[in-house]
Amino acid sequence: MTKPKLAVWKFASCDGCQLSILDCEDELLAVADAVEIAYFPEATRSVVSGPYDISLVEGSVTTPHDIQRIQRIRKGSKVLITIGACATAGGIQALRNYKNVKEFTAAVYARPEYIDTLDKSTPISDHVFVDFELRGCPVNKYQLVEVLSAFLNGRKPNTPAYSVCIECKRRGNICVMVSQGTPCLGPVTHAGCGALCPAYNRGCYGCFGPMETPNTASLTNEWTQHLGVSSPDVMRAFRSYNAYAESFRKEAQNHDNG
Repeated sequence: MTKPKLAVWKFASCDGCQLSILDCEDELLAVADAVEIAYFPEATRSVVSGPYDISLVEGSVTTPHDIQRIQRIRKGSKVLITIGACATAGGIQALRNYKNVKEFTAAVYARPEYIDTLDKSTPISDHVFVDFELRGCPVNKYQLVEVLSAFLNGRKPNTPAYSVCIECKRRGNICVMVSQGTPCLGPVTHAGCGALCPAYNRGCYGCFGPMETPNTASLTNEWTQHLGVSSPDVMRAFRSYNAYAESFRKEAQNHDNG
């Protein structure tokens, strides 16, 4: 029986999500038994031509060439899954979306006229249809294995839709906002990290992007009215790893006075 072909593609990113795949160790061996890893430069030099049954895409679209490339990948893939904050929300590099990119290239490169880049860093879903988005910076390797297993077996992935606050409760963490007055994005952030930062008495930084239907306005009202957080600081909190995720983007814009 022919195994499904799996391809892993990289766009503008730090490779962290691809490393999460390699970090699966025993789980990756199980995946390797179920699929043919046809294209994955991070792991192997061998390349098997498409079309591919499942394509995992890491990274954001930042150049005209990226747009053409992701369209070719979409045409050659039965299922396309985006992994990580870059692919699902533009990544940390989406901070460029709020500034003049030409000023950056002029400051960094001796010959900026040779740099062919777009004004914005955008998620993959802005350019092609995406079958499933797996958030995180980087992704949770167990969620990744679950998503692969689900699509290989023709079922819906079982990934949490709730916020980091639920993970805090399950770990027995004391709420840092209530007990210490520490601003925390946990109430509006997708679960997946195991409430890592609150477990060490730090507020959540929103690495996993917005949860389903986040009430960002209510959270920022709590920050500004009761925790003394300024509007510029609210804006900066939402403009980080998932700066171009719709709900985070809109809330940041509401506090952008510049």
